[in-house]
Amino acid sequence: GLRYLEYFEFGLVRHALEEREVLLRAMPHISWPLRFVLPYRNDMRFDNDTPTSKLLSVAMPWTRGRRPRWVIRLGLFLYDHLGKRRLLPGTSTLDLRRCPEGAPLKPAFESAYEYSDCWVEDARLVSLSARDAAERGADIRTRTKVVRAERDATGWSIETQDLASGETTTFRARILVNAAGPWVGKMLRQQIGRPAKEDVRLVRGSHIVTRKLFDHDKCYFFQGTDGRIIFAIPYETDFTLIGTTEVEHDGDPSDATASDEEKAYLCDFASEYFERPVTPADIVWTYSGVRPLYDDGSKSATAATRDYVLSFDEEEAPLLNIFGGKITTHRKLAEEAVDLVAGALQETDAPWTASAPLPGGDFEVDGFDALVAQLSARHPYLAPRLARRLARAYGTDAAKMLSGVQDAAHLGPDFGAGLHEIEVRWLMEHEFARTAEDVVWRRTKLGLRLSGDEIGALDEWMKKALDRQHVAAAE
Repeated sequence: GLRYLEYFEFGLVRHALEEREVLLRAMPHISWPLRFVLPYRNDMRFDNDTPTSKLLSVAMPWTRGRRPRWVIRLGLFLYDHLGKRRLLPGTSTLDLRRCPEGAPLKPAFESAYEYSDCWVEDARLVSLSARDAAERGADIRTRTKVVRAERDATGWSIETQDLASGETTTFRARILVNAAGPWVGKMLRQQIGRPAKEDVRLVRGSHIVTRKLFDHDKCYFFQGTDGRIIFAIPYETDFTLIGTTEVEHDGDPSDATASDEEKAYLCDFASEYFERPVTPADIVWTYSGVRPLYDDGSKSATAATRDYVLSFDEEEAPLLNIFGGKITTHRKLAEEAVDLVAGALQETDAPWTASAPLPGGDFEVDGFDALVAQLSARHPYLAPRLARRLARAYGTDAAKMLSGVQDAAHLGPDFGAGLHEIEVRWLMEHEFARTAEDVVWRRTKLGLRLSGDEIGALDEWMKKALDRQHVAAAE
């Protein structure tokens, strides 16, 4: 969000900053504060094309192509004060010559600013949101696609197909919400069969994961000579996450993968800062996603707005199309969307999500270490690393998962890296997991530690467990 200030997206940044602490309270197990270190050196020059740099180049020609130190400090001041910051400390300065944060960096970086932001486990946010919705009465259909949606005077007829069985089902609905992310325009044109007045711009963001590059728990914010920024973030205890790129994406968003050019770009970018160069040989994993940015006509992907647009068509049966958005404002987006739906249905329930924790998140923001200690005391057979990982992934639900387990033997077989049967069963029963990939990459990131053979054995075990469930259900 810090760099969006350069594009004068003050409203978006303010809403995002206000929302950070709401989300921290709602999900303190999967979201937590981080301190970001922004190294600076006076001879760094930038050839960016932001409105801020253009304005500076006219007002002060001697700064052309450069973000002066005072501009960075002004941005951080706004970042500290635009939102209602109560939990997070403000900006400070660091002497990189005398502190641990400077040790991994090149000696030319002698000073830095340090500011607060937050991390969220995005894949866990998705599965916990779906689970929370299911517990409140939603019918969650994973691995199900919409084949067609037809509108008439009384509502919508929506045909879906289960991708595993091929079985089709038809639903009736009074309102249809098209929240298909990067597929929103395709859904509108093909399945719904209506012209799209608005659309999204597909921009791929790729990340690389390397072995740990530094020993402290803070993150780095690096500025590039092209005006872009990347982060280097402690990841899954033993790794470092570096990202992200911004590349226009053609084709199906499901096929997004990091290209060799993107990997090289991130390695070269990070190597401008780290004393030890980062090379493609250091990469242990990559992942990519496609941002569905609202197409506002911007020349570059970097300049395209990260804000969301809700397009509500109330002709006959209402249709709500959702374009764009970012993870920090996801709850506000959902709240606005539900307000539109509720108004069309003449419902009057008040918003409630601002004070509702996600499953497992019913403890204090600063209570995570106490939660780990409590879990370890109740289950002393847990290795300290396992107890911490379970608390981080499941919060207070970790105790529910382990209810009645008296010793390590009752955790069930270990599929590797401390992933036991009891956790896999929990993910299958409560979080819609069906394959090993669901478990080791989406619900956890244990794929970083498991071998191909171990992942294959887990997949085979899950298939047999699901077959037994289907037989039992048929009987």
